Amino acid sequence: MKSVGEYNKAHGAETFGFADPAAFHYNLEAPALYEEALARGEVTLAQGGAMVADTGAHTGRSPKDKFTVRDATTEDALWWENNSALSPEQFQTLLADFKAQTKGKELFVQDLYGGADPAHRVKVRVITEFAWHSLFIRNLLIRPAREELAGFTPELTIIDLPSFKADPKRHGCNSQTVIGIDFTAKIVLIGGTSYAGEMKKSVFTYLNFVLPAKGVMPMHCSANAGEDGDVAIFFGLSGTGKTTLSADPSRTLLGDDEHGWSGKGVFNFEGGCYAKAIRLSREAEPEIHATTERFGSVLENVVIDPVTRAPDFDDASKTENTRVAYPIDFIPNASATGRAGHPNNIIMLTCDAFGVLPPIAKLDGAQAMYHFLSGYTAKVAGTEKGVTEPQATFSTCFGAPFMPRHPSAYGNLLRDLIARHHVDCWLVNTGWTGGKYGTGRRMPIRVTRRLLAAALDGSLNRADFRTDPYFGFAVPTSVPGVEPHILYPVKTWSDKAGFAETARKLIAMFNENFAKFERHVDAEVIKAAPAMQFAAE
Repeated sequence: MKSVGEYNKAHGAETFGFADPAAFHYNLEAPALYEEALARGEVTLAQGGAMVADTGAHTGRSPKDKFTVRDATTEDALWWENNSALSPEQFQTLLADFKAQTKGKELFVQDLYGGADPAHRVKVRVITEFAWHSLFIRNLLIRPAREELAGFTPELTIIDLPSFKADPKRHGCNSQTVIGIDFTAKIVLIGGTSYAGEMKKSVFTYLNFVLPAKGVMPMHCSANAGEDGDVAIFFGLSGTGKTTLSADPSRTLLGDDEHGWSGKGVFNFEGGCYAKAIRLSREAEPEIHATTERFGSVLENVVIDPVTRAPDFDDASKTENTRVAYPIDFIPNASATGRAGHPNNIIMLTCDAFGVLPPIAKLDGAQAMYHFLSGYTAKVAGTEKGVTEPQATFSTCFGAPFMPRHPSAYGNLLRDLIARHHVDCWLVNTGWTGGKYGTGRRMPIRVTRRLLAAALDGSLNRADFRTDPYFGFAVPTSVPGVEPHILYPVKTWSDKAGFAETARKLIAMFNENFAKFERHVDAEVIKAAPAMQFAAE
C-alpha cells in the first residue's frame, strides 16, 4: 500500500485531484485482493476458492445511463442516434463530484493493457473503490509484466465508484447511475452501479472509437485457432454460444468476447473471460466449469449453498445473467499471446427462438454485411418481465451498445477485410428447431458442433447446397453425422402453415429493422435482404 502522497508523486494521480483518499492500493494481485475484499465484507468464498460477489440492483449493464461528451472530437464522428450526449461542462461537473466522493476512501488501482497487439493496445489505469472490482478488471484485461509497470503512463483512465449517486439535474443524466465517457480527455466515470462488466465494456467502447480510424476492425466476438493455424471468429449476442463454442478443447482459444482485426491478423483485446454461468454444466462445458472451482475466479450473482458453499448454477433467482470472470490462462488451451493470423472463417451466431433459420447457412459478402448490420437474435418467453412470446432482438454489429461510430463504418471495414482475405462466412442458428420456443426444442449442441467442425475443416465447402427460399442464403443439403431433416427447418415442423406464417413475421422484422441502414449500403447488400418466395422445399 502506498500513501496518497507517494502514489500521486509516482503516478501522476494529482491530475485528478485525488488529494483526500485514505490510501491507494497499487496493482495488488489476487491473494491481496482476496484479503482486502473479505476484510471489507464485499464478497464470500465458494467451494473451490472462487470469490463470490453480489452486484445488488444492477445485475447487468445500464445502457440508458451511458453518455458521451459531445465536443469537437466526437461531433462528426459519433453515431448520435445510438449515443446519449453530455456537454463538456456537465462532464467536468461530474468529474469534480467524483473527485469529492473519494475523500477518506481507500482506492484500488490497476495498470493494465487493452489489446494483445502492442501496435494497437491502449494503456488503461482503472481506479476502483471495491477490492473485488479491482480483481475483476485485473482478470479481464491484460496484465503487464512487473517490469513494464515502471513509468506506466495511462492513455485511458477509468474511475469506478459504485457508491456515487448521480444527480440528473446537476449532471445531465437519467438516474443516479451514470457511465460517462470523454474521448478527448480519455476518461471514463462509472457511478451508481456495482455491475463490474461496465468497466470492461468501457474499454471496448474506447477501442471501438479509436481503432477504425487506424484501419483496424474492432469486433464483439470470440476467436480460436486450429492446429494448422486456421482462425475462426464467432460473432454473437449474449446467450448465442459465443463463449461455449469457442472454448473447443481441440483448438487454441484466443479470447471469448472482444477482438481486433488488423493488417497482421486477429488479436484479443482482453486477458480473461467473462462467461455466462446460468445452467453451467460440468459435462457440457468442462473447461469453463473448471474455472468456477479455482482460486482467482470471480462469480457474479451466483447462488451459493449456505452450508457447503457449492454454487447452484441452475438458480436464476438473482438474475439469468450470472457470470464467472477468470484469467484466460485458466482455460488449458488458451493462447499465450492472444494473437493469430487472418481468419479463415467467420461464424455469425444467432439464437432463433422462432425456429425458422437453418442450423447453418453460407453467406456471400453482401449477405455477411447484411446479417452483421442486422445482428439478429431472439429473446425467449420468461427471460424478462412481460415477454410471453419470442421477441426478435437486433443489435447491429452484434454489439450496438458499444458502437460509438455509425454501424456502416464497421460493416464496410468488415466487408473489405472479408473480400481481401477470402474469408468464408457462416450463419449458425443455436436456437430452436421443430417449432418456435414453447413448441420446438433447442438445437442439439452436438449438431452445432458437428456443423462447425465441418465448416472449420473445409469439408462443408464441398457439400451440395440449396438456396433457402426465405432468406436466399446457401444451406447444405446433407452433412455426415447430421440427420438430414434438421437442415430443412420446415421439415422439422409438424405445422407447415405455422412455419410459413412465422417465417413471414420474422422476415418482416428483418426488413423493418434494416430500413434505417439502406441509405448507407449499396444495392447488392439491399438485395441480400430476406424475401418470401414461397418456393417448395
